[in-house]
Amino acid sequence: MPRLSHEHPASVPVPIPDRVAALIGSTVPMPVLQAEFDAVSAVREVLRFRGPLCAEDQQDREQALATLARANKVLAKYDPRLVVTPKAVAR
Repeated sequence: MPRLSHEHPASVPVPIPDRVAALIGSTVPMPVLQAEFDAVSAVREVLRFRGPLCAEDQQDREQALATLARANKVLAKYDPRLVVTPKAVAR
C-alpha cells in the first residue's frame, strides 16, 4: 500500500491547532506575515472578477494583481515556498 505524502492528491490537509499556529507565527517576521495576509486578500480580490470587465473593474483587478506581486516578492525573499497563487487560495 503506497504511503500518502502532502504532495499526493488524495491526502487531506490536517488543521493546525491555534496554539501551534501562534507558535509558528511568532517565529516569522511581521513583514512576512503581513505579506502573506496581503497576498491571500489580493488573490481573493482577483478571483472575484469574472467575464468581461468594465474599465473600473479592470483597474481594481490590476491593483489587486500589483498587490499580489508586491506581497509575493516579500514572501519569496523569505522563503520561495511561501509564494501565494490563485490556485492555492481558490476553493
